[in-house]
Amino acid sequence: MIDKFDGTEFRFLSNFYPSKVVLDDIEFPTVEHAFQAAKTLDIEERLTIKEASTPGVAKIMGRHVALRLDWEEIKIDVMEALVRQKFNDPALREKLLATGDQILVEGNTWHDSFWGVYNGIGANNLGKILMKIRNEKRNHSEASKQELL
Repeated sequence: MIDKFDGTEFRFLSNFYPSKVVLDDIEFPTVEHAFQAAKTLDIEERLTIKEASTPGVAKIMGRHVALRLDWEEIKIDVMEALVRQKFNDPALREKLLATGDQILVEGNTWHDSFWGVYNGIGANNLGKILMKIRNEKRNHSEASKQELL
């Protein structure tokens, strides 16, 4: 089990890891920047979040945006789309595949029991998204190898 997305080996699993993703034709430096920007439909707020100096600053900014009315209904789908985009990068895809069948858990100290697990409690939605994408990438890779035979 990988129970934290930090350190040298597993930091790439974090939404704070540098990885360019695009949301509505705007390129963001990390999944976290894009996810926080997706909370609002206000283009100026999105562009301001895009320019945040760090993913942590983007996260704080996302707490103060004009929240779109459908956010609670779409946030998991938005996260999955952004994480999927991140792991289209060949180097990151290989690192994700190299985690094998390990359970991926975003263990954290910031009390997030929705996206991760805090003190052993949580839905681990980010971990579930990562494992889903990993399985899809693995299955696609295996199917491609079979086509070559």
